[in-house]
Amino acid sequence: MEFDISHQPSYAIVAAHMGPGEAIQAEGGAMVSMDPGISVETKARGGILKSLSRSMLGGESFFLNTFRSDTGGTIRLAPSLPGDMMVLDVRDDAPLMVQSGGYIASTEGVEVDTKWGGAKTFFASEGLIMLRISGRGKLVIASFGALDQWTLGPGQTMTVDTGHLVSMTEGIGFTIRKVGGWKSTLFSGEGIVVDLTGPGSFTTQTRSQDAFLSWLIPRLPSQTSSAR
Repeated sequence: MEFDISHQPSYAIVAAHMGPGEAIQAEGGAMVSMDPGISVETKARGGILKSLSRSMLGGESFFLNTFRSDTGGTIRLAPSLPGDMMVLDVRDDAPLMVQSGGYIASTEGVEVDTKWGGAKTFFASEGLIMLRISGRGKLVIASFGALDQWTLGPGQTMTVDTGHLVSMTEGIGFTIRKVGGWKSTLFSGEGIVVDLTGPGSFTTQTRSQDAFLSWLIPRLPSQTSSAR
């Protein structure tokens, strides 16, 4: 299967060119258009319990759609927020962790599951659960804003705001912490960060949904003002 991404980095869309008999699973609502002859099957991926945990804890749709073509064809997928997209390789020996909302699609042979982050991610702005992507194949991720990819050598560390972290290799070291004391956490605008320690790689997005909502919500008309 071949992938072409266009309109980067602000309004990216990916075209997945499927060969005869190939299939791709995608997050609900991601399909923009598709060629004739492509069928869609909607089901609970990995069983009801896994799908429930993915939906309730991972922030992803309860169902994933599987698009298949017997003769080949192209399907175009896009995220709900304006931003970039990237195609990553998934290998058996290198599972990936993806923040909620970052998953868009994956080829057959790739498993999508949730992983409990425990107390270390209790204060993470994106929630307690990250999606664990394993198996072998291609993974399509999306971001709010543009995407940057980073690689850390052994012992090398970088601090990232949790709202900007999109994905990371499973083996990378990470510690969630506050920025300074509670006063800094509450009023600095930075809040919670993650210290990532190599070896490993990760991707970040140039915009944060939390920061955008913090800017937007105070500017929305209140019920009192709209009733006047």
